Order: sequence, then C-alpha cells, then structure tokens
Amino acid sequence: MYQKKKTKLYISEIMEDPTITYPAYYLLSSSMADNEMLHGALTSVHMLDFSYYETPKSFDDIFKMFDSGTFPLYKEKYIVGYFGQKMMYLESNGWRGMPATREVFNLENWLVC
Repeated sequence: MYQKKKTKLYISEIMEDPTITYPAYYLLSSSMADNEMLHGALTSVHMLDFSYYETPKSFDDIFKMFDSGTFPLYKEKYIVGYFGQKMMYLESNGWRGMPATREVFNLENWLVC
C-alpha cells in the first residue's frame, strides 16, 4: 500500500519562544502541516494560552468543532481530530487512535472554542 509522505512541522516554524518545547516537531501530512486551524491549536498548547477555549457544555460542542474543521483540546495537552470515523490525538509521530477510557467521557477534560 502506498504511504503518503510525511512532513516534520517544527514548533519553531509557527511560533517564537514557546512555553513548552517538547515535542519539538510533529510528523504530519503536507495538508495537515499547512492547516491554519491546527497551527492555532498547536500555538495554544505550546504557549499554554487557553483564553479562547472553555469547558464544553455537552459532547455536541466537541463534535461541532470536528464538523467545522477545528480541533478541541484534551487535558490541555492533546489536540484531537476526527478522521475516518475515528477520534485521534496528535503526538510527535503523527495522529494516533484515541483509546476510549473513562476520562474521555468527563467533559472537564476537554476544551472547546
């Protein structure tokens, strides 16, 4: 099967002097590496600036973000996307399937904008 080429998106390319420097890069597809909504979410996480985010009132708020192409945050450190009918979180090596643990169902662990 053909694997799409991945690009390293370095945090230093989208912001100066981040508060959190790890991970220093994310391995993404070229379309994700150019996604401005993802850049905004990465900036919030790496600068610890959640002023545009709030705790959702219901899970509908989270799925509205997925539908609009934006990214909710989980536990103020993971960016979450919804791709191919699967919820995924971003780590340094790319998108990973999000395990359905009890914590996922606590709205207090989520931030939406």
